[in-house]
Amino acid sequence: MASVTDFPDNPPVGVFDAPFDSALSERYLVYALSTITARSLPDVRDGLKPVHRRLLWAMRLLRLDPSQGYKKCARVVGDVIGKYHPHGDQSVYDAMVRLAQTFSLRYPLVDGQGNFGNIDGDNAAAYRYTEARLTQVAIDLMDGLDEDATEFRPTYNGEEQEPELFPGAFPNLLANGASGIAVGMATSVPPHNAAELLDAAIALVDDAQADPLAYVKGPDFPTGGMVVDAPAIIREAYATGRGAFRVRAAIEKVSEKGGGWHLIVSEIPYGVAKGKLIEQLAALIEDKKLPILGDVRDESDEHIRIVLEPRSRTVDAGVLMDGLFRLSDLETRVPLNLNVLDKDRTPRVMSLHEALSAWVAHQFVVLRRRTGHRLGRIADRLELVGGYIIAFLNLDRVIEIIRTEDEPKAVMIAEFQLTDRQAEAILNMRLRSLRKLEEMELTRERDALEKEQATLTALLASEQKQRTRLKKDFAKVRDRYGPETALGARRTRIEERAAARDIPLEAMIEREPVTVILSQRGWIRAMKGHVDLSAPETLKFKEGDGPAFAFHAHTTDKLLLAAANGRFYTLAADKLPGGRGFGEPVGATIDLDGGTGVVALLRAGAAEKLLVAASDGRGFIVPTAEVIAETRKGKTVMTPRTGAKLTVVRTVAPGDDYVAVIGDNRKLAIFPLNELPEMTRGQGVQLQRYRDGGLADARTLVFAEGISWAMGGGSGRTRVEADLTPWRTARGAAGRMPPTGFPRDNRF
Repeated sequence: MASVTDFPDNPPVGVFDAPFDSALSERYLVYALSTITARSLPDVRDGLKPVHRRLLWAMRLLRLDPSQGYKKCARVVGDVIGKYHPHGDQSVYDAMVRLAQTFSLRYPLVDGQGNFGNIDGDNAAAYRYTEARLTQVAIDLMDGLDEDATEFRPTYNGEEQEPELFPGAFPNLLANGASGIAVGMATSVPPHNAAELLDAAIALVDDAQADPLAYVKGPDFPTGGMVVDAPAIIREAYATGRGAFRVRAAIEKVSEKGGGWHLIVSEIPYGVAKGKLIEQLAALIEDKKLPILGDVRDESDEHIRIVLEPRSRTVDAGVLMDGLFRLSDLETRVPLNLNVLDKDRTPRVMSLHEALSAWVAHQFVVLRRRTGHRLGRIADRLELVGGYIIAFLNLDRVIEIIRTEDEPKAVMIAEFQLTDRQAEAILNMRLRSLRKLEEMELTRERDALEKEQATLTALLASEQKQRTRLKKDFAKVRDRYGPETALGARRTRIEERAAARDIPLEAMIEREPVTVILSQRGWIRAMKGHVDLSAPETLKFKEGDGPAFAFHAHTTDKLLLAAANGRFYTLAADKLPGGRGFGEPVGATIDLDGGTGVVALLRAGAAEKLLVAASDGRGFIVPTAEVIAETRKGKTVMTPRTGAKLTVVRTVAPGDDYVAVIGDNRKLAIFPLNELPEMTRGQGVQLQRYRDGGLADARTLVFAEGISWAMGGGSGRTRVEADLTPWRTARGAAGRMPPTGFPRDNRF
């Protein structure tokens, strides 16, 4: 069956039967190809999409040159959608607005007057209020349209002609960049510095294998900023045509009198709306996602100036910047996807070298077309000048023929071997042109035209002369956009910087001393400063309640709470309720059942390892890092057997080499620490064997230093048992009675 699209030039009118899937797929293919080639992807030769090209062409026909006055944008939009681009007026105006925005285009093509939007993200005024004209960049881009430098095609209704592309020697694709989403593909080209691109193009004219990166440092955004990727990453992106660039804002630390300081943001990443950025920074403060950031102020006028105040002068500026880069759009990634239409209108991803080479090859075609067009004009003029000179040499006879002959044109053609155009031109000459001076000027003009003709003919015949001419043309444009000019100076710095660091909790919080107090009934609070643990305010509790744990810490500490069911919970010291009053139930912060007892509360940084043991005498060593919980539900570390519960959580000092265990039966056993396994979760192994009762306490120690304990009676004296050999045994033994004077509560 023939395809539903296999129609002749004049297809019949009617209803045709066709499989739905093939009819749908073929029509969708037509739509997709139209979107790709005639709407969304730019041409590698001029870097424009059809809507941009038609906008500039309509403005050129309206004579909106830089030296002329402005005209209403409504007039331009009307001409574009009426003559060239039958689409919505708002989409055409939006495209025009972008061509005029100095923060969107590195080299604006439209000079706007009125409200064309701003970097805050505000929209432009309606097109009935704004006015526009072309910039010099647009004039350079369209240079050669009057010299047959490119093909023209009929407009959508066949009434007028429009150029297929622009021939000017300005590398617009890479200089201004492009972005677009088609069907199944997209493009994203960041802007670059025109002078660097033209330097690379000049090198490619002489050597097709020249490396553009010897001249092109990297993207050059209209909003400035800093590209912080490594040179290898930048080179890889340009070599493949795909990648992304990390772009950071320009931030400067400014010192204040008295030791204070603040940060000034003077340039923001490309494509970031300043208004949304300010809101984002304010949200970081409001949501406490960056606690070390104190305030943000927008002091911008025509130049960007965002002031960032730290919460205190003790905040590390580098840490604050890293936090800002990670959590806000002060650092973004600008994608590179050099997917463009080549000279055959075929979409493909090009490398930087291929894109620049394609543009240079296009300029060679433009040069030859313009040269051929000029030679044709010279030949036409030489024909007329030759006829004029013949007329001057035979002036009396020409006048006689004109006065006496009925058909002077035919007589002159026959007598002087003139062409039809020459004879017609002679007949149309004015009398004032017959003066002697005119004859001399014609002779000089002929000589000059013949000399130019010889030069251009030699140019077309010599590829080397074409290279020389093209380099001169590029150099002329480069001078207009060189680094010494206001428009051409590079705005974006290329400096390799390390990726923003992960900000640790202690760096995000101002470090202040606190005293943590947990009562027997589970009420927790944190008093400011390291207060005396025996002070009256420290020992203040509700009636019937008393102290369970009290120790000194800092607001940057993480606290570990071990429950009798074997679960460990993590508390942030800076989030604890204040010391005024009795605090709050710890169950309000973590999911701890009211009937579950608290076994231990300690700083996570107190030791690298912990000794955990259950009431049935089983236990193990666990790394402190493995018991830290990320959620309020906690983390199961020990899984006691039925009827048992977690009773001991002790820190393990770095030099400890033995474990001391004592049971309710008052039997003491000491065995090597290396006999105890290191685990992250489980029941552990048997530490001591019991006939009656269970585990009372356990700890680690240095065997050579012995064991000590405080003597009772409030004397403040300490008893030391230096020789522990009698109690040294294997893990799991029953042990023997402790040294004389050991506390009756069986606690170390």
